[in-house]
Amino acid sequence: MSDPAKLATALNALSQQLDAAQAQIGARFIGQKNVVVQSLSAVLAGGHCLLVGVPGLGKTRLVDTLATVCGLKMSRVQFTPDLMPSDILGSELLDQDDAGKRHFRYVKGPIFCELFMADEINRASPRTQSALLQAMQERQVSIAGATHNLAQPFHVLATQNPIEQEGTYPLPEAQLDRFLLQVVVGYPDFETERDIILSTTGTTDADVHSIFDAESLIAAQELIRQMPIGQDLMDDILRLVRACRPNSAESHSLANEHFSWGPGPRAAQAFASGIRAHAALKGRFAPTWADVVALAPSVLMHRVSLRFASQASGVQVVDVINAILQDIKAAGKGAGRAA
Repeated sequence: MSDPAKLATALNALSQQLDAAQAQIGARFIGQKNVVVQSLSAVLAGGHCLLVGVPGLGKTRLVDTLATVCGLKMSRVQFTPDLMPSDILGSELLDQDDAGKRHFRYVKGPIFCELFMADEINRASPRTQSALLQAMQERQVSIAGATHNLAQPFHVLATQNPIEQEGTYPLPEAQLDRFLLQVVVGYPDFETERDIILSTTGTTDADVHSIFDAESLIAAQELIRQMPIGQDLMDDILRLVRACRPNSAESHSLANEHFSWGPGPRAAQAFASGIRAHAALKGRFAPTWADVVALAPSVLMHRVSLRFASQASGVQVVDVINAILQDIKAAGKGAGRAA
């Protein structure tokens, strides 16, 4: 859409839909608006989202509500240590016809959906976790030499318990990098927790309805991709990503001190897609530095790794990222943009 006026009109109409979607989600997932905005940002950007938090914070409820509001066909798989890749991707069965001739028949697994919910993804073995790698990157799976395309749109929304808990396996770095955002779901505040108790322990539960369907969601994703990003803002994003890479000419001193490895180009791609979606959810027609600040921890925290000494000292990844972010801003990178 090359006409700026038409683009603004379309984005204004989309903004009203997004307000309605957030209201619907908020009716079942009480409070924590930032978690809702970031989860929706990942979907609107066409990416995948990893929700991290201790059990009982409503992560599964959020994903289920998102699927309903976005009008997507959802498959939910509970990840357990005995889960096999075939339980996700499907498998070939040996059939025999009436003439006695045998042949293989492929039975599709739950991955063939529009929204795949990997519940407690880090409770399955690394072998099973890796079954999602091709699906998340290429939107297709290969079984017995044949390639099968997945639905459009296709999103993976995974929940994860903190890796310090028993019975968990760390996700492979290659898989973490495929998640557009990692969203931390924390404990609710006092008032929010009281509202949660009152709304979930009565005789009825909040009823939500779809705002989008698969086709309208794809249209919204395509529209958001047309939002312009200023050259200065794109340069700021690149400076931030490259500053988080240790032992390079553009490394920040904190990255050299605390990170063993840093984000690759997918991080900058995630920023470019994510800040457009975040801006749309905030009712803006173009992303600003404020969107970069809002998404920086979620884009970067799963794409860097702390050195052992930093972990032993209790250093938190998000604190290092925020410190680097503030230094870039203080140095004039992102000047003139809303903080």
